[in-house]
Amino acid sequence: MGFLASAWPWRALAYLLSGVVFGAIAMVTLLTMALVGLVSLIVGVGAVLLLAVALSGIVVTRIERRRLRLVDPDPAPDPHRAPERPGLRGWLETRLREPATWRELSFTAVSMTALWWMDLLVLAFALALPVLLMTSPMDDPGAWPWLVIGACLLPAAPYTITAWAGARAALTRLILAPRDGELGRELTEVRASRTRLVDAFDAERRRIERDLHDGAQQRLVSINVMLGLAGLDAEPGSPAARQLALAQGEVTLAVNELRELSRGVHPKALTDHGLAAAVDNLTTRSALPVTVDIRLPYRLPAAVESTGYFVVAEALANATKHSRATRAEVHARLDADVLTLTVRDDGVGGADPAAGTGLVGLADRVAAADGRLRISSPVGGPTLLRVELPCR
Repeated sequence: MGFLASAWPWRALAYLLSGVVFGAIAMVTLLTMALVGLVSLIVGVGAVLLLAVALSGIVVTRIERRRLRLVDPDPAPDPHRAPERPGLRGWLETRLREPATWRELSFTAVSMTALWWMDLLVLAFALALPVLLMTSPMDDPGAWPWLVIGACLLPAAPYTITAWAGARAALTRLILAPRDGELGRELTEVRASRTRLVDAFDAERRRIERDLHDGAQQRLVSINVMLGLAGLDAEPGSPAARQLALAQGEVTLAVNELRELSRGVHPKALTDHGLAAAVDNLTTRSALPVTVDIRLPYRLPAAVESTGYFVVAEALANATKHSRATRAEVHARLDADVLTLTVRDDGVGGADPAAGTGLVGLADRVAAADGRLRISSPVGGPTLLRVELPCR
């Protein structure tokens, strides 16, 4: 019910409807320009029209990137670089040499011949067909079974429309996303530098964890043992025995707190046994009942495991502190070299990255790993956090 009460079904419907309208207009316009251009090619005007058709993908995909915001909050970056020379000629030379221009023209061709037609078919199947079936008994009273079938199909329409809109948006983003060679040397270096910073930060966290475990924690354990031995030598019930017992209790508490601190810095189970074992260890200490379903065929890169672990840790911490949830679920799978990790809770929802719950920092960490973070948290719940991390 939370999904049906949210704005996403309506946003998906607007995305598909605008796709049908824009696709039909673009198809008619570009086909007309191509035909007129071919006919008038002999007089020279046609060459201008055909050039405009060749560059039409730039305009079409610019509108497509704006339409993506209906179902995908992240803006799609523009892969085009600034012209090397001022003026129309410089702009044309730059655009005609860019691979992105021809990739966008290919997308325009696919959109005209297939995508907007599929949008229309999905809308017809999800909305028009159930309505026609439900109204058929008006013409033929014996067709009442079709009324039942239509009434059963209509409630599934929001899910059908949203599912196709999501798949359509993912395909569009995949095709239109700039390739590494189009990002520019400066942006590529920034991404590499950000990755190096994350790797260095994780290495420092592991060093601190080792120092805490092998240094201060071991010394406190040794002091705890010596206090215990001293307590055995002291006379039972004496003030010295009571002081030693009190000191031993404080040292035991310090050891436990230090152990929890070292786990928070970088859990040893993550380094030794991988993501699944570390998450299992984390959830056993959680105040919230958590169901874990992590099935990975092999150990993932250290940066991916570390990012995935802290995503789960932060999501469960938020669920415990803010959402008033009674249970949570953690699910992870590796598919085509992409780790898909989801954390779901049955709390009150309304998670807002601007509210200081750590989601902004979490999104930055996921972005540094070249991943994507999505969160669905309508008021009333549930909250679903989904992270995709490439495992190249």
